[in-house]
Amino acid sequence: MSPLKVGDVAPEVPGVRFGDGPTGLFFYKVTCPTCQLSAPPMRQFERAFPGRVVGIGQDPEPELARFTEKYGMSISSIADPPPYAVSDAYAIESVPTLYVVDDEGRVIESVGAWDRDGFNRAAATLARLTGAEPVTISTPDDGLPSFKPG
Repeated sequence: MSPLKVGDVAPEVPGVRFGDGPTGLFFYKVTCPTCQLSAPPMRQFERAFPGRVVGIGQDPEPELARFTEKYGMSISSIADPPPYAVSDAYAIESVPTLYVVDDEGRVIESVGAWDRDGFNRAAATLARLTGAEPVTISTPDDGLPSFKPG
């Protein structure tokens, strides 16, 4: 199964209604170094788009809670423990993966790994769709690499 592409219908996510507006879906695993690196930029997403970003963690709830506390993330997260039903429905090959889904339930952005340009593009898309002010998630002088595979 290949990863979802722009234009694909987004599979259901427990507790998420796509008809309520655009949504960012951040797939992650707490032990993944690239996910840990991506956590502070996800704080930027939540500040810019409150309630529009949902974490889907491939770990039990208590581990997700420790991760969000440690990295100061305020996004709500849904546990997707083995056998990873939600991750499998999205054909996640590596984490982190960020999808932006429009209010009609279609994928309109897809970013695999930590990718500064991809995260900034996803933020611009969410800003456009929500009418929010555009925000830059990462800049070359913030100490993060421009790209790091998951």
